[in-house]
Amino acid sequence: MIWSAETLRAIRSARTLVLLGLYAMACLAVLLFVTLLSGGSRVQPGATPDLEQLPGVIENVFKVNLFFLPIYVTLMGFDQISGEVGTRSIRYVTLRARLSSLLLGKFLVQTTLLVGLVLIIDVGIILYARYAFPNLTLMAMALNLVKVWLATLVFSLSYVALTTLCSSLFRASGLSLVFNFCLVFAFLLMELAGRYYEGRSILGYLRFLTPSYYSTGLFSQDLADMGRSGLIYLSFTLLFLGGAYGVLRSRDL
Repeated sequence: MIWSAETLRAIRSARTLVLLGLYAMACLAVLLFVTLLSGGSRVQPGATPDLEQLPGVIENVFKVNLFFLPIYVTLMGFDQISGEVGTRSIRYVTLRARLSSLLLGKFLVQTTLLVGLVLIIDVGIILYARYAFPNLTLMAMALNLVKVWLATLVFSLSYVALTTLCSSLFRASGLSLVFNFCLVFAFLLMELAGRYYEGRSILGYLRFLTPSYYSTGLFSQDLADMGRSGLIYLSFTLLFLGGAYGVLRSRDL
């Protein structure tokens, strides 16, 4: 019940539509930029497109888009719990539902919105690929769509859980937003530092503590690498959700 009611309310909100538009424009800018860098002019119908290049172009677009996705997730759900804790309205919800059900419902609402967003954006990019590569088959389109959609979704779930955790830590939504952004960029700096000091310092191990470090495996052609990265992201998701549950359990709601 929490999931259905909150999802309908979120879909109708102006924030969801505005963020969808902003993220779509960011993805479009990335698509155009990557296409220009790859020298990608539209392939003529009579020409034979390099089918090995197509997945690479698409994957590069989605890998760059992954940078913007945590920001979108943060803006979308930073007040999912803190908004109700601050106004004390969460008291009435916990009288009718268990705390675990409330937390899971909030998480599923954000996940549902994310599934729709990612699917819309992915379909748009795949349709562009069909335009740029007229000889691309429907089977290749479908396989690429499923691959990038699942990879992006798995990547995003850990950040949805992180946003849920940050929203559980504070009563003020503004503090949740600021702290969430701080963690997102802290993870980014840790990954950059880890890659820079890899093999040269103990700081190189910092990269293993960041969710984004494992995103490359999600786009791997090796199923074992994909599965391993998926399990790591599942672990991050459960860790953040467990932290959110522990925080709410310890608080006087």
